[in-house]
Amino acid sequence: MASGRGGRGGKGNRGGEDRDVRLSKSLSYALRHGANQMGLQMGTDGFMFVEELLAHPQFRSYTLKDVERVVATNDKQRFKLCPHPEDGRLQIRASQGHSLQVMDLELKPVLTGSADCPAEAVHGSYLRNWSSIQQQGLSRMRRTHIHLAPGLPGEEGVISGMRKDCDLAVYIDVFKALADGIEFFWSDNGVLLTEGDAEGKLLPKYFSRALTLRPTRSILPLQ
Repeated sequence: MASGRGGRGGKGNRGGEDRDVRLSKSLSYALRHGANQMGLQMGTDGFMFVEELLAHPQFRSYTLKDVERVVATNDKQRFKLCPHPEDGRLQIRASQGHSLQVMDLELKPVLTGSADCPAEAVHGSYLRNWSSIQQQGLSRMRRTHIHLAPGLPGEEGVISGMRKDCDLAVYIDVFKALADGIEFFWSDNGVLLTEGDAEGKLLPKYFSRALTLRPTRSILPLQ
């Protein structure tokens, strides 16, 4: 990690990993999972003050300009920066992906019949998990939501929602799940989120199709 608070991006010395990539990963951990363990104060809306974040030992080699650049250039728009409505102090939060309990992420509910309600959405995973997913469904596991995208990476309007290295795509019949009372929400960066059923799952009955993505795309049998 570069010494001082020089604010320059580019390659660091540790393993050749881009300095901005390291900052993005550190921000993701702190804002999604590690705030409590790190002794950082986070509001119920998921925001924390940037000045307090930068004062933490893990972030002391970074500047406000570094944070602003990483937020602005993140291709999945994982973070949101905005002034606090009362005192104007700059604050930051992760758009989604929390294992911490965050009560007010300003998520937009998806309503049946609304213009922004997709007929189906896709969850990215890995073929090694397909046998379990096929039998048990998708689980939010330790996160607060299951993440879905309106389409595959590279398709029009798709910013985020799955990792680029996913080789399995599981499509969800959103209309059917909504009809059974499962709630869906849009995040700031266009990820469709759901807590699933009472056990935190989207059961296989909501699967509309499944595809292998690599080395070529092909349809998988659902049963």
